[in-house]
Amino acid sequence: MKAQKAQAAKTQTAEPARHRREGIGFMGRLRAYFLAGILVTAPIAITVYIAWWFVSLIDGYIRPLIPSTYNPENYLPFSIPGIGVLVVIVAVTLIGAFAAGYVGRLVLGVGEGVVGRMPVVRSVYGGVKQIFETVLAKKSNAFREVVAIQYPRPGVWSLGFITGAAHPEVQLQLAGIADDFVNVFIPCAPPTAGYLAMVPRREVTVLNMSVEDGLKLVMSGGIVVPPERRPTLVEPPPGPDQEGGDDQPDRKVLAAASRSNR
Repeated sequence: MKAQKAQAAKTQTAEPARHRREGIGFMGRLRAYFLAGILVTAPIAITVYIAWWFVSLIDGYIRPLIPSTYNPENYLPFSIPGIGVLVVIVAVTLIGAFAAGYVGRLVLGVGEGVVGRMPVVRSVYGGVKQIFETVLAKKSNAFREVVAIQYPRPGVWSLGFITGAAHPEVQLQLAGIADDFVNVFIPCAPPTAGYLAMVPRREVTVLNMSVEDGLKLVMSGGIVVPPERRPTLVEPPPGPDQEGGDDQPDRKVLAAASRSNR
């Protein structure tokens, strides 16, 4: 009788535990599904939001400049998103085609000559033009290498991007320290600003990492870690011991045959 009561009590205590385990498992699955939904929808939603914000920003500036006669929204019962972006693309393309001609080059030369005589404007225009020419025309290896340097103090490593060779004056004044200096841009996390460091090339450690992976690492504050890239291992050729191992079964067969003959 006592054994039956003990068994019944054990069964009653086991059932709530089993229900609790089933409840935890169900909630855990719901939590996993919810997190999976966030992982799927959040990147899409953020990308769509940023694209929509950019298109709306351009449309807000360009739509008032379009004459009502050429605005297709005046003839349609609905609004067309992106018409301002389309107008900007067409206008920039036409300006580029005009600047590529003889008259366009002449007008551009006269305009740059006028801007070059303005004390402050010429510095801003020259710097912006040089940046765009460097980035778009790919005249240098800017942002082509991801490096690690000891910054802000020895023993602490920071991620940076080589933007080119240092200024000739820097190379001349610091020639006694190192033969070659490079400009390294060290962005902040998130990259709203950064630091320019002129580092000897021998103190720069080039990483086996693409620029995209480096930017992801900086923008996420180290949360998004690029996948590990391990070099492919090449198997060495078989040595004498390995070759002898291949012949070992034949030796065993010969030994067994000799014992059987005996």
